[in-house]
Amino acid sequence: MVLLIGGIAAGCANAEKKFGRGLSNAMEPIRLGEFRRNIEQTAIFYGPEAAYTTGFIGGINKTLVRTGVGVYEMVTCAIPSYDPVLTNYIVPGTPYPDNYRPDIVADSMFATDTNLRFSGGEVLPILGSRFKIFDSR
Repeated sequence: MVLLIGGIAAGCANAEKKFGRGLSNAMEPIRLGEFRRNIEQTAIFYGPEAAYTTGFIGGINKTLVRTGVGVYEMVTCAIPSYDPVLTNYIVPGTPYPDNYRPDIVADSMFATDTNLRFSGGEVLPILGSRFKIFDSR
């Protein structure tokens, strides 16, 4: 544990990137991006009947695999190699369904507006809300 904290505190960019990728992957049961994407892709290629059966089971499987890979990457972040693992089964990066990609959260960190006291962006994206304030796109 001391080596892990020391490696991250020392500013090792590769270890930080690997730990961040692992943390993102470990949060997959909360995000459920892999689950939703697998159901969507199964519905597109095999029909809605398969989406709610095969897609559901496949989504659970890929969610568990991504979570396991995330825990592995967090534990081994100070040990080379720093490349993503198991890329033949899960895609590197954060998976989302093709029909929805989240945007920046409506927060004063990203877009401050001192006159109105609030700014644009998504409202409660963690709950799945797709409502956006000041959406001009």
